Amino acid sequence: MQLSRINSLVELFFKKYKEINSVADKSFLKWLKENEKAFLTWEQVSSNIQVLSGYLRANISKGDRCVLLSENRPEWLISDISIMNAGGVTVPLFTTYSEKDYEYIINDCNPKICIVSNKIQLKKIEKFISNKIKILSIEKINDNFDNLENILNIYSKKKKLNPDINFNQNLNRKDLACIIYTSGTTGNPKGVMLSHGGILSNCEGAEEILNELVKDSEPTFLTWLPLSHSYEHTVQFVQISLGAKIYYAESLDKLLSNMSIAKPTIMTAVPRFYQNLYSKISMNFSKQKGFKKKLISSTISLGIKELNNERLTLKEKSINFFCEKLVRRKIKNQFGGKLRAFVSGGGALDQKIGEFLNSIGLPTLQGYGLTEASPVVSCNIPKKIKIDTVGPPFKTNQVNIAEDGEILVKGESIMLGYWNMKKETDDVIRNGWLHTGDIGEITEDGNLKITDRKKEIIVNLGGDNISPSKIENLLCLNEKIIQSFVYGDKKTFLVALIVSDTIENKKEIEFYLENLNKSLSLVEKVKKIKLITEEFTINNGMLTPTLKLKRKNILKKYKEDLEKLY
Repeated sequence: MQLSRINSLVELFFKKYKEINSVADKSFLKWLKENEKAFLTWEQVSSNIQVLSGYLRANISKGDRCVLLSENRPEWLISDISIMNAGGVTVPLFTTYSEKDYEYIINDCNPKICIVSNKIQLKKIEKFISNKIKILSIEKINDNFDNLENILNIYSKKKKLNPDINFNQNLNRKDLACIIYTSGTTGNPKGVMLSHGGILSNCEGAEEILNELVKDSEPTFLTWLPLSHSYEHTVQFVQISLGAKIYYAESLDKLLSNMSIAKPTIMTAVPRFYQNLYSKISMNFSKQKGFKKKLISSTISLGIKELNNERLTLKEKSINFFCEKLVRRKIKNQFGGKLRAFVSGGGALDQKIGEFLNSIGLPTLQGYGLTEASPVVSCNIPKKIKIDTVGPPFKTNQVNIAEDGEILVKGESIMLGYWNMKKETDDVIRNGWLHTGDIGEITEDGNLKITDRKKEIIVNLGGDNISPSKIENLLCLNEKIIQSFVYGDKKTFLVALIVSDTIENKKEIEFYLENLNKSLSLVEKVKKIKLITEEFTINNGMLTPTLKLKRKNILKKYKEDLEKLY
């Protein structure tokens, strides 16, 4: 399928459906929370989209916004495509937003329809919905709302569909497909307007990576990142273009057990997931003794040599053979046995974690992007991994480095702008180039390397520029450190907040910090720490829904404690 010739995301789905129509009962979508239920087939999904979009078409006009608030499940994708097929614009909401964010977004986008999964999600937004807004629920809700309709009722009222598929052919690549509100580390969320062509362009750019990963096997995905996240939202159309089988995970807590059921070939996640994975596997490795310990050590060292394309001696090849059979294969089986790659995005992956996971048989490709770019800009390619980079730019993107080092991106995948925010749009898109706010460089082999975040750089009293995220990532490699926050703008040295499960870990953490400081430059060394046990979470306002630190909020609460360290 030539994605460059597809006019809309709706057309992508229905053309793929026709392509595999000879296998009408081919498995497509399954939510593992409802494990007793069978897969929804491509035929069932197509039928449900036709019915739901027919209902929506009678209630909205082209360009009307439709809010979608649901956990990951098959009905999410069905609702998303149905909204677009009816000419509407999907506005996905995170299930973890604060009340203030829900109120702001609903008032800002002024939706005609709100689709919610159940009563729990409806409760979060009902006070912000006027009687003029139609509510559709995925599950049955018994509350007496005049403007509430259940999607199952819509399905049951519809007679047998005409087998000829009539999708919306008036959509084109420049049309608005969705408004994805960035969670924002400061201020109100901004509504990023993404076009059909922008997301299709991103899918096309991913083909070089995917073709290598899915050849000779049926592509299977396990989805757990919220579909309201631009990364996973675009991935669902990548999955469609591949004709993949998709499992929706129950929760983060059950991810490993879900992997053994789904046996995914590809899985996307954010750095926090890989950090936790690294800590768990490292802890298990540290308990081994004797021959096992030596074998694990060889697995890691030889795996890193292979990753860096260093030649192995005959003896090393022999040892590596046993490492593959006795260690890497066993680890792969714990993740379903068919995993071809983890793909990391949504933030910087620590180099040590990337090397470790690749060395033990869990290929991990680091990519880079932002919601405003639909969202992927670049990604490492299988068998050509450069762990300290985020890979080459997609063929559909142009990437340039400004004089001050800022990464600039141009192409069809660039957003149409921020909803209702012309000034903010003009600030970041100049002469067709998206100014990302990230600092980077292009390496000799054409890979993009991220070095800093423009807005988050600490400038110390001596005028040195310091990246706090680099130091925070290194701190969190210690199993006793859950989270960290580095502080030191206009100061003579750096200090940090360290989140640990108990204050009793302080001596061990101080010892780790002492050793870590030896590998850091003079201006990067963390001189003092404040140990706390309260984690930074979405609920307490210290993390965004995409698990990034809300620096302004953390500073507001802990500034006095940090200042006392000087």
